[in-house]
Amino acid sequence: MRYRLYSTADFAALYAIEKQCFAPPLRFGRAYMRQLVNSVNAATWIAEDNGLMAGFAIVEWDEDGLGINAYLQTIEVASEQRGQGIGAELLRRAEDSAREAHARAMWLHVDMANTAAIRMYERHGYQRQGREEDYYGRRRAAWVYMKLLDVPRAGTPPESS
Repeated sequence: MRYRLYSTADFAALYAIEKQCFAPPLRFGRAYMRQLVNSVNAATWIAEDNGLMAGFAIVEWDEDGLGINAYLQTIEVASEQRGQGIGAELLRRAEDSAREAHARAMWLHVDMANTAAIRMYERHGYQRQGREEDYYGRRRAAWVYMKLLDVPRAGTPPESS
């Protein structure tokens, strides 16, 4: 598996995975997805297997007056590629990008029924912070998770494994 940052040539394959993973109304629209992947305050990581996109993650960050916070917009892995650790590696790389942006924490929402994702986030140190009703539509609540990030000091690159 090869991991790299997004390039504009990736959009069609990225959006095909979005369509596979989410049905309307939960699917991001094309315009919104383009906005996310092209944002200067975001990083999009791609997982490739033999030149084919296997998954991606999008993290963005913003200043809130107390510092910089990151938000994991999505991690998506093609159905035939799941269960191989791709999501966990994409999460690690998204966290590294957030650290490089000096984010002090990373937040995310996860469907309360998505037990595989919940296990992955908790295994990687995310703590449940609350619940948001109807986040994924009527009667589909989300857990809100957060992880404090160790931000590197200026001039110190984050550790990589």
